[in-house]
Amino acid sequence: MARTQGDQPEGLSEQTTLRRSRAEGAGTDAREPKAPHAPASPRREESATVRAVVSRVSRASVTVDGEAVGSIAEPGLLVLLGITHDDGPSHAETMARKLHELRILRGEQSAASAGAPLLVVSQFTLYGDTRKGRRPSWVAAARPEQAEPLVDAVVTALRNRGARVEVGRFGAAMVVESFNDGPFTVIVEV
Repeated sequence: MARTQGDQPEGLSEQTTLRRSRAEGAGTDAREPKAPHAPASPRREESATVRAVVSRVSRASVTVDGEAVGSIAEPGLLVLLGITHDDGPSHAETMARKLHELRILRGEQSAASAGAPLLVVSQFTLYGDTRKGRRPSWVAAARPEQAEPLVDAVVTALRNRGARVEVGRFGAAMVVESFNDGPFTVIVEV
Protein backbone atom coordinates (compact mmCIF):
# COMPACT_ATOMS: atom_id res chain seq x y z
CA MET A 1 0.00 0.00 0.00
CA ALA A 2 1.40 3.43 -0.93
CA ARG A 3 1.95 5.95 1.83
CA THR A 4 0.23 9.29 1.77
CA GLN A 5 1.33 12.45 3.52
CA GLY A 6 -1.18 11.87 6.35
CA ASP A 7 0.10 8.37 7.21
CA GLN A 8 2.58 7.75 9.99
CA PRO A 9 6.21 7.07 9.11
CA GLU A 10 7.10 3.48 8.32
CA GLY A 11 7.69 1.36 11.41
CA LEU A 12 5.84 3.66 13.83
CA SER A 13 2.49 2.74 15.27
CA GLU A 14 -0.34 5.24 15.30
CA GLN A 15 0.04 5.36 19.10
CA THR A 16 3.74 6.31 18.84
CA THR A 17 2.98 8.98 16.26
CA LEU A 18 0.24 10.42 18.50
CA ARG A 19 2.59 10.50 21.55
CA ARG A 20 5.35 12.13 19.53
CA SER A 21 2.96 14.73 18.17
CA ARG A 22 1.68 15.59 21.63
CA ALA A 23 5.22 16.03 22.90
CA GLU A 24 5.94 18.37 20.00
CA GLY A 25 2.98 20.58 20.88
CA ALA A 26 0.20 19.27 18.62
CA GLY A 27 -3.33 18.73 19.88
CA THR A 28 -4.87 15.40 20.86
CA ASP A 29 -5.07 14.13 17.28
CA ALA A 30 -1.77 13.58 15.49
CA ARG A 31 -3.33 14.92 12.29
CA GLU A 32 -4.19 18.28 13.87
CA PRO A 33 -1.81 21.11 13.00
CA LYS A 34 0.59 22.18 15.71
CA ALA A 35 -0.47 25.14 17.79
CA PRO A 36 1.36 28.26 16.69
CA HIS A 37 4.18 29.36 18.94
CA ALA A 38 3.39 32.20 21.27
CA PRO A 39 5.03 35.41 20.17
CA ALA A 40 8.31 36.07 21.88
CA SER A 41 8.07 38.51 24.72
CA PRO A 42 9.45 41.90 23.80
CA ARG A 43 13.08 42.38 24.70
CA ARG A 44 13.42 44.21 27.98
CA GLU A 45 14.70 47.69 27.41
CA GLU A 46 17.85 48.48 29.30
CA SER A 47 17.03 51.10 31.86
CA ALA A 48 19.41 53.46 33.57
CA THR A 49 20.44 51.54 36.63
CA VAL A 50 23.30 50.96 39.00
CA ARG A 51 24.40 47.36 38.47
CA ALA A 52 26.24 45.04 40.82
CA VAL A 53 27.44 41.46 40.66
CA VAL A 54 27.39 40.20 44.23
CA SER A 55 29.12 37.00 45.35
CA ARG A 56 28.92 35.30 48.70
CA VAL A 57 32.55 34.70 49.67
CA SER A 58 34.45 33.12 52.54
CA ARG A 59 37.16 35.74 51.96
CA ALA A 60 38.27 38.17 49.25
CA SER A 61 40.96 40.74 48.55
CA VAL A 62 42.03 43.41 46.08
CA THR A 63 45.67 44.06 45.22
CA VAL A 64 47.09 46.97 43.22
CA ASP A 65 50.75 46.86 42.16
CA GLY A 66 51.45 44.10 44.68
CA GLU A 67 49.89 46.06 47.56
CA ALA A 68 46.71 44.80 49.27
CA VAL A 69 44.30 47.75 49.21
CA GLY A 70 41.20 46.01 50.54
CA SER A 71 40.32 42.62 51.96
CA ILE A 72 37.78 40.72 53.98
CA ALA A 73 39.05 37.69 55.89
CA GLU A 74 35.69 36.25 56.93
CA PRO A 75 32.43 35.32 55.21
CA GLY A 76 30.83 38.32 53.51
CA LEU A 77 30.04 39.81 50.11
CA LEU A 78 32.24 40.73 47.16
CA VAL A 79 30.48 43.48 45.23
CA LEU A 80 31.53 44.40 41.69
CA LEU A 81 29.78 47.73 41.10
CA GLY A 82 29.02 49.38 37.76
CA ILE A 83 27.60 52.86 37.11
CA THR A 84 25.87 54.11 33.96
CA HIS A 85 25.20 57.63 32.62
CA ASP A 86 21.86 58.37 34.23
CA ASP A 87 22.67 57.13 37.73
CA GLY A 88 22.51 59.61 40.57
CA PRO A 89 22.70 59.89 44.36
CA SER A 90 19.28 58.28 44.90
CA HIS A 91 20.48 55.20 42.98
CA ALA A 92 23.54 55.02 45.24
CA GLU A 93 21.43 55.13 48.41
CA THR A 94 19.05 52.46 47.09
CA MET A 95 21.90 50.19 46.01
CA ALA A 96 23.55 50.51 49.42
CA ARG A 97 20.32 49.51 51.16
CA LYS A 98 19.80 46.58 48.80
CA LEU A 99 23.38 45.30 49.20
CA HIS A 100 23.32 45.62 52.99
CA GLU A 101 19.95 43.86 53.34
CA LEU A 102 20.39 41.23 50.58
CA ARG A 103 19.76 37.85 52.22
CA ILE A 104 22.25 35.62 50.40
CA LEU A 105 24.60 34.70 53.23
CA ARG A 106 24.32 31.30 54.90
CA GLY A 107 21.07 30.82 56.81
CA GLU A 108 19.38 33.47 54.63
CA GLN A 109 21.25 36.16 56.52
CA SER A 110 22.15 39.58 55.14
CA ALA A 111 25.32 41.56 55.77
CA ALA A 112 23.17 43.75 58.02
CA SER A 113 21.80 40.91 60.14
CA ALA A 114 25.05 38.91 60.29
CA GLY A 115 27.41 41.87 60.66
CA ALA A 116 29.28 40.51 57.63
CA PRO A 117 31.76 42.69 55.71
CA LEU A 118 31.51 43.83 52.09
CA LEU A 119 34.36 44.35 49.63
CA VAL A 120 33.23 46.87 47.00
CA VAL A 121 35.14 47.08 43.72
CA SER A 122 34.29 49.50 40.89
CA GLN A 123 33.71 47.60 37.64
CA PHE A 124 32.84 49.63 34.53
CA THR A 125 32.97 46.46 32.43
CA LEU A 126 29.57 45.44 33.83
CA TYR A 127 28.19 47.78 31.17
CA GLY A 128 30.07 46.14 28.30
CA ASP A 129 27.72 45.48 25.38
CA THR A 130 28.64 42.32 23.45
CA ARG A 131 25.54 42.01 21.26
CA LYS A 132 27.37 43.05 18.10
CA GLY A 133 30.81 42.07 16.94
CA ARG A 134 33.59 40.54 18.98
CA ARG A 135 34.77 43.59 20.89
CA PRO A 136 32.62 44.93 23.75
CA SER A 137 31.31 48.48 23.55
CA TRP A 138 31.62 50.56 26.71
CA VAL A 139 29.25 53.40 25.76
CA ALA A 140 26.76 52.53 28.50
CA ALA A 141 29.40 52.83 31.25
CA ALA A 142 29.58 56.21 32.98
CA ARG A 143 32.73 58.26 32.51
CA PRO A 144 35.16 58.09 35.46
CA GLU A 145 34.41 61.64 36.62
CA GLN A 146 30.75 60.65 37.04
CA ALA A 147 31.23 57.05 38.20
CA GLU A 148 33.81 57.56 40.95
CA PRO A 149 31.65 59.89 43.11
CA LEU A 150 28.72 57.47 42.82
CA VAL A 151 30.83 54.45 43.78
CA ASP A 152 32.04 56.51 46.75
CA ALA A 153 28.41 57.42 47.54
CA VAL A 154 27.42 53.72 47.67
CA VAL A 155 30.35 53.00 50.01
CA THR A 156 29.49 56.00 52.21
CA ALA A 157 25.82 54.99 52.36
CA LEU A 158 26.83 51.45 53.35
CA ARG A 159 29.08 52.78 56.11
CA ASN A 160 26.31 55.14 57.31
CA ARG A 161 24.14 52.04 57.69
CA GLY A 162 26.78 50.51 59.96
CA ALA A 163 28.28 48.16 57.37
CA ARG A 164 31.94 47.18 57.49
CA VAL A 165 33.21 48.02 54.01
CA GLU A 166 36.55 47.51 52.29
CA VAL A 167 37.18 48.92 48.82
CA GLY A 168 39.35 48.54 45.75
CA ARG A 169 41.06 51.50 44.10
CA PHE A 170 38.95 53.28 41.50
CA GLY A 171 40.43 53.19 37.98
CA ALA A 172 43.42 51.05 38.95
CA ALA A 173 44.43 47.74 37.39
CA MET A 174 43.32 45.51 40.26
CA VAL A 175 43.84 41.85 41.02
CA VAL A 176 40.70 40.60 42.75
CA GLU A 177 40.95 37.31 44.58
CA SER A 178 37.85 35.68 45.96
CA PHE A 179 36.94 32.40 47.55
CA ASN A 180 33.33 31.91 46.51
CA ASP A 181 31.04 30.25 49.01
CA GLY A 182 28.59 28.04 47.17
CA PRO A 183 29.26 29.46 44.63
CA PHE A 184 26.44 31.93 45.11
CA THR A 185 26.41 34.97 42.83
CA VAL A 186 23.54 37.30 41.90
CA ILE A 187 23.06 40.40 39.77
CA VAL A 188 21.51 43.35 41.56
CA GLU A 189 20.08 46.32 39.64
CA VAL A 190 18.36 49.35 41.13
